[in-house]
Amino acid sequence: MRGPAFDTPMGARDGRGPAYAWWYLDALSDPQPDGSAYALTLIAFIGSVFSPYYAWARRRHGEAVQPTAHCALNIALYHRPPGRADYKRLWAMTERGEPQLRRSAEQLQIGPSRLAWQDDGTLHIEVNEWTVPWPRRLRGRIRLEPQLLPGQAFALDTAGRHLWQPISPVARVELDFQAPRGLRWRGDAYLDANWGSRPLEQDFHSWQWSRAALCAHAGCRVLYEVQPLSGERRALALDIDAQGRIAQRPLPPDCPLPGTAWGLARSTRASQAPDLLATLESGPFYSRSLLRDPLDGSMAVHESLSLQRFRQPWVQALLPFRMPRRAKGIRS
Repeated sequence: MRGPAFDTPMGARDGRGPAYAWWYLDALSDPQPDGSAYALTLIAFIGSVFSPYYAWARRRHGEAVQPTAHCALNIALYHRPPGRADYKRLWAMTERGEPQLRRSAEQLQIGPSRLAWQDDGTLHIEVNEWTVPWPRRLRGRIRLEPQLLPGQAFALDTAGRHLWQPISPVARVELDFQAPRGLRWRGDAYLDANWGSRPLEQDFHSWQWSRAALCAHAGCRVLYEVQPLSGERRALALDIDAQGRIAQRPLPPDCPLPGTAWGLARSTRASQAPDLLATLESGPFYSRSLLRDPLDGSMAVHESLSLQRFRQPWVQALLPFRMPRRAKGIRS
């Protein structure tokens, strides 16, 4: 099961369907001969949940706003040079309108970039974007080969308005980019999807999420902890084995992590505090980090999200600098 189809009906115009959907991919490179390291994150949004334009439109027009009018492909490429601890980043996230959206069950095109499932079960992604705030071309191909396909979705809230599915929690990825020129690497990857019927900030205060590939491709460990606006925290602590079987494990103790430069709180669940290797993204409402388990050395991609920070007017006023909008045409 490949998660929600790319052509899932969206929003009020269809009389049913989610207010948002996104497909998330992250990857870490295999060890490099020179000691450097690479990483990437790619998210394809329909009804971009972190879009200030979508939030402003909903405040003006309510449920009449179509999710398909607010789409984006977000890609971040990271590189840690030899002998360095910090990662350099290239970031692109241009929001596009409905005329720039093309989709079928197996293919999703947002502007000049495209995701497509192939007959052999692989996911091919063609990236053709411009970075912000300084314009630089990002053009290349990504091929993801799923290793596991558990085929199970989980509700993140008691009402079942927000769903998450680990599509392929263990996968292999290959990158071949013409811009930046000569960027080629392979590595381990993770693919999931989220979709829901209401804006996230209407139901959640915050969440903490992480995924770690277990050694020797033995599976994946995922932690998803959400703080609803009302009620107690909800957490999923999942082990997904090499056959794709999902088992809920006892919830480890709460483990605070250092806050970010923006004062954003971070935490995880672990029997022993992990090493914070790098902060890949740090913003007023979101952070993405790399953690290492001191017990087995496994690497985890971790994110912290404050949706009540996101809804603040001063935060949304900053976001267009990271997320320009082009609502017409299909050109990049």
